[in-house]
Amino acid sequence: MTAPNWFWIVFVVFAAAGQTGRNMVQRELMVPLGAWGATNVRFLWGAPFAILFLLGVHLVQHQALPHPENDFWFWIVAGSLGQIFGTALMLMTMELRSFVVATAYIKTEPVFVALFGAMFLADALTMPMLAAILIAVAGVVVISFKSGADYADTRAALVGTGSGLAFAVAAIGFRGAILSLHLADYQMAATFTLATGLIIQSVLLTGWLALRDLPSLKATMRLWKQCLLGGFLGALASEFWFLGFALTSAANVRTLGLIDVIFAQGVSRFVHRHHTTRQEYAGIAILLAGAILLVVVHR
Repeated sequence: MTAPNWFWIVFVVFAAAGQTGRNMVQRELMVPLGAWGATNVRFLWGAPFAILFLLGVHLVQHQALPHPENDFWFWIVAGSLGQIFGTALMLMTMELRSFVVATAYIKTEPVFVALFGAMFLADALTMPMLAAILIAVAGVVVISFKSGADYADTRAALVGTGSGLAFAVAAIGFRGAILSLHLADYQMAATFTLATGLIIQSVLLTGWLALRDLPSLKATMRLWKQCLLGGFLGALASEFWFLGFALTSAANVRTLGLIDVIFAQGVSRFVHRHHTTRQEYAGIAILLAGAILLVVVHR
């Protein structure tokens, strides 16, 4: 099954919105579950939904499930591990700074994605695309910059950038896994990769928590309503991200995905009651300019 050239834009917008909702739920679960317990919510509680998505695609499309080769397993494991560490570092960053600024630190990711995609997947990286990426990331820098930074600010910047790097590894790993399936149907390729990745992540992190932090794992069962919501939003957002990865380069997807900073701004202002400064508004305008430029030069 093929898709119009612009479909990836729609997928990314929905993915960014869903991801913001999932991040908000996970942030609230940090106190009772800790960073690793809250991280596991998107995997353990998201995997069943991903399996349902895969079953739906299988029944509607009447297609057999893929038979992946060795390359697929290399990419999917790399992506799964990158996402686990990226999510944990992201939640740690949100403990140090406001929701929107923490999100901004993490959004250094597209620079890493563009470089890794060109190096390992031969994804196209034209000068206009690179300019759009740098403009969008510059907007993120403007949003997050703070003069007279203290230790907590410096630590938040380092942890947030580390999260962006880990998420870049995840993006490249997952796109590599999708491409390695060599399927004409992008929906099956994306959904199969998502379900496989979430199952791997659930087994790895749930097993680790069972050995190292069993109380946190038990707490997820007591808080099953919040965890179920977080898992659903995570799986839904990931489905749209993966559909985007199936249609265009990871750099395009993750750069346009920077618009989730704008969604995070809404959460920060209306839910967490954080004041938005003129500097943050200016950064958002620059970010939007970069995102719009990326869409224009890609057409």
